[in-house]
Amino acid sequence: LLLIFLTEYAEFLHCKGKKFTDFDEVRQEIEVETDRVTGMNKGISSVPINLRVYSPHVLSLTLIDLPGITKVPVGDQPPDIEQQIRDMIMQFISRENCLILAVTPANTDLANSDALKLAKEVDPQGLRTIGVITKLDLMDEGTDAREVLENKLLPLRRGYIGVVNRSQKDIDGKKDIKAALLAERKFFLSHPSYRHMADRMGTPYLQKVLNQQLTNHIRDTLPAFRSKLQSQLLSIEHEVEVYKNFRPEDPTRKTKALLQMVQQFSVDFEKRIEGSGDQVDTLELSGGAKINRIFHERFPFELVKMEFNEKELRREISYAIKNIHGIRQVLPCLFTPDMAFEAIVKKQIVKLKGPCLKSVDLVMQELINTVKKCTKKV
Repeated sequence: LLLIFLTEYAEFLHCKGKKFTDFDEVRQEIEVETDRVTGMNKGISSVPINLRVYSPHVLSLTLIDLPGITKVPVGDQPPDIEQQIRDMIMQFISRENCLILAVTPANTDLANSDALKLAKEVDPQGLRTIGVITKLDLMDEGTDAREVLENKLLPLRRGYIGVVNRSQKDIDGKKDIKAALLAERKFFLSHPSYRHMADRMGTPYLQKVLNQQLTNHIRDTLPAFRSKLQSQLLSIEHEVEVYKNFRPEDPTRKTKALLQMVQQFSVDFEKRIEGSGDQVDTLELSGGAKINRIFHERFPFELVKMEFNEKELRREISYAIKNIHGIRQVLPCLFTPDMAFEAIVKKQIVKLKGPCLKSVDLVMQELINTVKKCTKKV
C-alpha cells in the first residue's frame, strides 16, 4: 500500500482503469485526445479532457486549463474563433463558485491583458481573481515587474504571484520539474528586484496559496450552495408528491394535462392583461398597459388629427334642414329636425371609422403578442 501511495500516476476519464506512470505518455494522450475531439488543425472544443493526478508531492486542487484568446484564425479555425473561445471561457469563469487564475506574461503591458479584462467582466470587485505573472526571466534588461507583484500597478484583492516556467528549449531538452523548480527558486533569490519577496513567489508558493484560497472559498460559498440545493430538493420532492399517484396508462391523462395547460394559459393571459403577472417587463409597455395606452393616448391623438371644417358643417346642417322642409317655409325652432340631425350625425360618425379600426388593429396585435408569450410559457 505504501508503494502504491508513493508512486505518482495519472488517470483519464476517457481511459477508465488505465493508470499512466510515465508523464510523457500523459502528454501524448492529451495531444491524441485533443486531435480526436477537435481535429488535426487547430480546432477547439468546450468538452474538457478530465485528468486526475495522484502524487504525494502535490496539493488537492481542481484546475481548468482554458485557452488563450486567438485574434487571427489559423488552420481550419472558423472566422469567429475569437468569439467562440471567449464564449467558452465565459462559460467557466462566470460560475460564482470558481476562482479565476488570470495568467499574464510579464513582458507585455498589464493594461492589455486579455485574462484580466475577462476576469473584470465577471468579477468586477476582484473577489475571485488571482493574478499570475509569467515569463519574468524574459523581460528586457533594466525592466522588472516589481510594482505589479507588489500589487501597486493594477491592484487585485487577492494579489499577484510570479512564476518562471520551463522554456520550450528546456522541455525539448527533457529538463525535469525538480530542476525547473530549483532554477525558479534560484532566479527569485538572486534577482535584485524580487529577492525581498522570494518567499512569496514561485510555483510551490502558488500551489499553496491556491490550495488555501480554494479551501477558504469553498468554506465561504458552501452554506449558500447547500441552501440552494436544499431548496431545489424540496421543490423536486413537492413535484414528486404531486405525481405520486399519476398513472401513465390512464386514458384521461391527456385530457387532464390539456385542461391544466388551458387553465394555466387562461390565468397567465388574464394576469398579463390586468398587470399582475409574475414577470414585469422593464424595457417596453406590454399587455394591458399597452392596450390602455392605445385607448387613452393613441386613439384620442388619431381623433384630433381628423380634419374638421366648422363652416362646411354649418352649411351642411342648413341644407339638411331646408331639404327636410321642402316647399314649406322654414320657421325658427329650438330643435333640429330628427331626420336632418340623423343625416348629419351619420356622416360625421363615418369619419370615426378609420381611427377606430386603426386602434382595433393595434389592440388586436398586442393581444396576439400576449397570447404568444403565454403559449411560450405553457
